[in-house]
Formats: sequence, C-alpha cells, structure tokens
Amino acid sequence: MRKILFSLLVLAGVSALAQMPKQLNSAEIYQELKKLNVVGNVLYLAAHPDDENTRFISYCANEKLYNTAYLSLTRGDGGQNLIGTEIREELGIIRTQELLSARRTDGGTQYFTRANDFGYSKTPEETLEIWDKEKILGDVVWVIRTFRPDVIVCRFPTDGGGGHGHHTASALLAKEAFGLAGDSTKYPDQLKYIDVWQPTRVVINTGRWWNNSISAADPGVVTIDIGKYNAVLGTSYNELAARSRSQHKSQGFGSTGKRGEQIEYFEHLVGTPANADLFDGYASDWSRVEGSKNVQKTIDKLIKDYAVSNPSASFGELVKLRGQLFDLNAAGNPFVAQKTKVIENLFLQISGTYIEAVANEYSAAEGDSVEVTFEFVGRRGYNLNLQSIENQKLKIQENFGISKQQFQKVTIAIKDLPLSQPYWLDKEGTLGTYNVTDQSLIGLPENNPAITFTATYGFKNTEQIEIPLVYKWNDPVKGELYRPFVIAPKVTANVKQPSYLFSCDKEQLVEITLKSHSDNQKGFITIASKNGWEINYNGQYNLAKKGDEVKILAIVKPKENPMNGPIEITINGKNAQAINTITYDHIPTQVWFPKSEINLVYIDVKTKSKKIGYITGAGDLVPDALLNIGYEVDLLTEADLEQENLRQYDAILTGIRFFNVNERSPYMAPKLMEYVNQGGNLIVQYNTRHRMKTQNFGPYPITLSRNRVTEEDAEVTFLDADHPVLNAPNKLTPVDFDNWVQERGLYFPNEWDKKYTPLLSWHDKNEPARDGSLLVAKYGKGHYTYTGISFFRELPAGVPGAYRLLVNLIEMDYE
Repeated sequence: MRKILFSLLVLAGVSALAQMPKQLNSAEIYQELKKLNVVGNVLYLAAHPDDENTRFISYCANEKLYNTAYLSLTRGDGGQNLIGTEIREELGIIRTQELLSARRTDGGTQYFTRANDFGYSKTPEETLEIWDKEKILGDVVWVIRTFRPDVIVCRFPTDGGGGHGHHTASALLAKEAFGLAGDSTKYPDQLKYIDVWQPTRVVINTGRWWNNSISAADPGVVTIDIGKYNAVLGTSYNELAARSRSQHKSQGFGSTGKRGEQIEYFEHLVGTPANADLFDGYASDWSRVEGSKNVQKTIDKLIKDYAVSNPSASFGELVKLRGQLFDLNAAGNPFVAQKTKVIENLFLQISGTYIEAVANEYSAAEGDSVEVTFEFVGRRGYNLNLQSIENQKLKIQENFGISKQQFQKVTIAIKDLPLSQPYWLDKEGTLGTYNVTDQSLIGLPENNPAITFTATYGFKNTEQIEIPLVYKWNDPVKGELYRPFVIAPKVTANVKQPSYLFSCDKEQLVEITLKSHSDNQKGFITIASKNGWEINYNGQYNLAKKGDEVKILAIVKPKENPMNGPIEITINGKNAQAINTITYDHIPTQVWFPKSEINLVYIDVKTKSKKIGYITGAGDLVPDALLNIGYEVDLLTEADLEQENLRQYDAILTGIRFFNVNERSPYMAPKLMEYVNQGGNLIVQYNTRHRMKTQNFGPYPITLSRNRVTEEDAEVTFLDADHPVLNAPNKLTPVDFDNWVQERGLYFPNEWDKKYTPLLSWHDKNEPARDGSLLVAKYGKGHYTYTGISFFRELPAGVPGAYRLLVNLIEMDYE
C-alpha cells in the first residue's frame, strides 16, 4: 500500500503542471478515453531543457497513446538567455517552466534529477565528476522505478557524437541505470517507497547531425514515420511538436510546423533489441494486468459509443469502469493506479463540473489568513455528490450537490507552511548538484502547490481530486490571468544591485528595500561587519501594512585592505531573504526568495572616459555594471545612431547576441562602422553564427565558430603583451584572470582578417589554443573590438579582473 501511494504522489506532482483549471473539449475527452486502452510508458532522456525531441514526444503521447515523459537531467541554469537578463538559478527557473509549458502542449510529463547545469563541458568524465555521478545515477534509477517505462529513448549517443559532455553523460547514465533499476541490491533505500522496475530496452534517437548516413537497413536500427496527422486533434505531430518546441523562448527556439513524412531513427543500445517496431516485444494493453478482461471490454464500449456532441452520455459507463478498476485493487498495481487518476479527472470533464479555489491575494505570510473563494458549477445535468472539500487544517463544506453555479467563501489561517521556495534551491548545493535530501521531491519538476484542497465525491466508490489554491485577476488587455499562490516571509530585503564596486576610499550608498508581506511588521535589520569596511546605517523599520516598503540606506566606505565578498543581512536576528519575481507571458509568474546579501568588491581600476552608449541585445546586466564603476550609460536605439549624436560617446557597446536578435542590426551596423571611422570606439560582445542577421558586423571579415573555453581557470597567455589594451589605463597581469566564474568565453572567431590583432590565448585541457576571444583593430580614426569573453557573467559576479579588462577596452586610445 505505502509503495503505490507514494508512486501516486509522485505521478500527481508530475501531472499537476498547469496553474489554471484545464477544461477539455469533446475531442480531447475522446483522446483521453482512447488512452485508457493503452497500458505502457515511454521515457525520453537527455541533459537539458530543449534537448528533447518534441516530435517523438508528441507522437508517442497522442498517436501511440503511451504515458510519455521527458527526463531532463538538468534545468539549464548554465545556458544563455535570449529574452531577459536572468542567468544561473533564475534562468533555471525559467527553463523549468518552459519545459512544463512544452509538456502541456505536446501531452507529455516532466522529470528532473538533482544535476546542476554548471556550464558547457567538453567531456563526460568531467561532467560526471562535477555532478557527483552516484547521486545523479541514483536519481535516474529513481525516475525509472517511479515512472516504469517500457522503452527509454536517449537523445544522444554514448560515443561523444552529441558534442556537449552533458549530452554524452546523459546516455551513459541511461545505459547504466537500465542495468540497475531492476536490481533490488542497488539503491535499496529507494525500495521503502517504490518497487524495482526493468525496462525492455534503451535506444538512441540518432540525429543526422552526428550520423548523416544512418539507414533503416543498418543493424539494430528501427524507424518511425512520426509525421502523421491526427484528425481528432486537427494537427500533425510535426505541427504539434513545433508549438511545443516554441515554448523554449529563452533559447530562441521558435519553430515552424512542417507537414508530411518525418522519419526518425532509433539505434539499439541495451536490453532486448527491437525487431521491426520500437515498441515490440512486450504487451502494451490490458493483457499485462491480471484479471482485467472486463476492464478492456468496458473501455472498448466507451470508445465505440462515445458521442462527440454529448460526452456526458458516457458518464454511466465511466462509473462502471471506475468500479472495475477499484475491484482490481489499485493500490497493488501502478498501471491501474495511473489510469484511476485519469478517470478521476474525466469524471469532472465529462460531467462539465468546474471546481476552483481562488485566493484574494497572491501571497500570505506565516500567521496571516487568506480569504478563499470556491467556485462550483455543474454544466451537463449531472449532480456531482460532493461529500467534502477540505485540506489538512479545515473542512470547507460537506454533503452538497453541484448542479448549478455556487460560490463559497472561507478564511483559512496560514500556519506551519514552508516558504514557496523552489525545492532545489532551498539549500545551498555544490557546483554540480542541488542539495535535495527529501526523496519524495527528487524527480519532481516543481514544488507542489503551496495550499491544496481535496474534493471528495462519490458514485459507486468515493473519489477524490486535488484543487490547488491560485490567484487570478483580470488584465484590461490580456484578460483573465493566473499565478500560483505563494507563502512569503513576513519581510524581505532586496539589495539594489548584485555587487558594489569601489576603486578608491570614496564612500557609496548601498540601498536595501524592505518590503512587508504582512501587516504590522517592525524591528531591526542588521548588516554584518566585514574586515576592511566601514558601514553606517539605521536599521530600524516599521511597516504598518502588507505591501509597504521602506529603503534602508547604508553608507559603505573601504578602509585599509578591504576583503572582497558577500556580507550577510539579518532581520530581527534571522537571515534575510530577498523576493525576486520572474514574469513572462509564456510561463506562470514565478517567485523565489534568494539569500539577501551585499557583495562588496574593491578593485584597483582607473577610468578616464565618462559617457558610454549601450545597444541592448538578447539581455544582460553589463550596463548596470558600467554604471557601478562610475560611467554614464545611455541605452541607444536605431533612432539615436546619427553621427552628430554618436560623437558624444567615448565608447559604444553592443549587448550579447545583438546581431542575432535585432532585426534592424543590418541597417544599424553601417552607422556604427562610420562612428568608428570618424574616431569612435565600438565594442561588440559575443554572437553566435546561427541566425546572424548580417555578416557585416565588423570593419573587416570575421568568421565565428563554436570554439569556447569552458574552464574558468584556464591559463591565459598575452599574445601582444605591449599592446595598450593590456597596459592602460590598468596594467593587466595573469592575476586579473583569477577567480572567474563558469567559463572564459564562448563562440570565439576562428578566422579573421590580418588587420585584427588577437590579444589573449587560452584553452581547455587537451585542446589547441583559442586565440580569437579578443580581437582589436584600427579602422579610420577609431577602434573596433570583437570579444567572446563572458563579460555578461563575470561583471555581475563582481570579478575584478573582468572589470579592469573591459575598462581598458573602453578607454582604448592609441595610434
């Protein structure tokens, strides 16, 4: 009993992806009824969000009707962001939600491991060492045992053909986990909650980009044409997959749907080889469940008799089916348990019953109360006998029927509930692994709702369905909008900028915004002392109403030998937390509460120039960093690029991927080149060769590549040690390249005109030197720089040497 109940908990967590109630149309209900007849699971497995083949997931979930899931080992924290400035943890939150949005589109479900995307890795050996292989292998085994797939499909091969070390590691872990998941002597602690499971096979979904000669006639290869059209859904799987893949907006993966044949290739990796079909060799119908003969007959009848214009006519037969499953003892068979969860939702869908719980505010703090409005409505003539709605603390209503629209308002107390912190960020982890010790959380894509109510209703047997508490409102442009309800700290403390940089003994104001998430909050904020810093402030606050804010201004001044690093903030003796809200139209609003601290950095940096122009690209925090060291920064648009206007700027920088994302960049580039020609200083930050809007982004030819240096401590070599960029106004030494984060840089040029001077060389272990990270050239009266160095990561992290290098580029002035 305990094992299967735990499995149901995990399945429910994976399935409860949408925050707004999902109402199925008649065709979708019919599709769900057909799925009841298929008893089998397929798991797709790869390393990152956007690695998954959405065509395959769409096909399996909607054509083959398998319970289909994607296991992404990481949340993509180490990638780039094309829609905003969020990186690292916040990018991982965004990409998690993009995957969930993709699964809501293509019909799959989603799992993760505790692996952290620490950045690009070139070998699986490095990847597995940093990830802590045994932990992540255990997580893969856990997901296999929980989800119980018959077939596991890897996106990448084990021989490195997929490029990224994370990619290769994902296939290696899948292969090894296949041999462990069915062995009760491996990871035995998991068996307190779930049973062992042995999949039938693991295959590789071979891509043309690493094997363009693959053929259906090759040994161990089977193919599927997944370009079919689904008349019930009114779409082909290629089109559905494009809509799913387009949810990966932070990665710029908007896709165009194709129609017609789409052959996918699958190479055998381990297990029982497929003969003619990827899914042969095992039963995927009710014959795999003992005693289910009557179940099969009832489902067949449901499908045969289903009336698209009157779904509720199937209600009685669905009640009969639920009774048959109950007799099969759902607590003893995971397949029966999974189908039971589907039927519980179908009862509501087929009867037109709508149940929703809406809070009057989007958040509450410990000790507060929240008003909840329940909406109940039955729209197809069925009086759902609702026995109760309750949560662990409060019974809301008992014994009433839902036959017409009703509203019930109750007030519930917030007591002993955890903060709504993404569970994988709740504790500090390592570079490669999130710190999650609660086994019930491992694998889940996101937290369960902060507050959930259980609706109990009855027919032949008692049924239950979970109702998450949400907040919704009406936007005058976008209409009805939802966001998750969250539990917040009583008071949060947000520091205005990620780092404060000092280059002399001049004092600065550090601004901390305290925000109340509960009425009548008062006390003291304390900023810890740190060697070499003088900090003066008045930390007393009094916030009368929820939502009130007050700014605490601390005067910070460096003294002798100041120590760089973060300073802790406490509120009434407890570690303070900030509140960060992430809002994009394609994902639910996300809130998290990172540790509140002030990062103080003293650097020996000299500046002369005063005014900088910045043309934003995909999104980065470099302009804020330039303001932080005293520059005046204007954000420029195409309308600002007249030469008379540009003369006021000592330097102009383009943001990351500017020439990838700005459709007007081909028309802006000539104006920027003329600015250089007339004596200006232009610095172009990294772009990728994919989807460049123009190749004329420099005064002389440059060829971009995928070359990068991922080892943040890779030794640096000065190729022209006497060049002014390495000497003025700041004398650079190898020490300036210590303590960088994640990487040196990415997408370096590998070919360039001889008029460019390369200044730096570095490389990852066992690789040739990469000399294209920093190219400078004279053009007319001015200077041009192209750089793939990751200033967008290093500057927000407060890396002193990165600041000194960028200042030298800005201050470049030589004949």
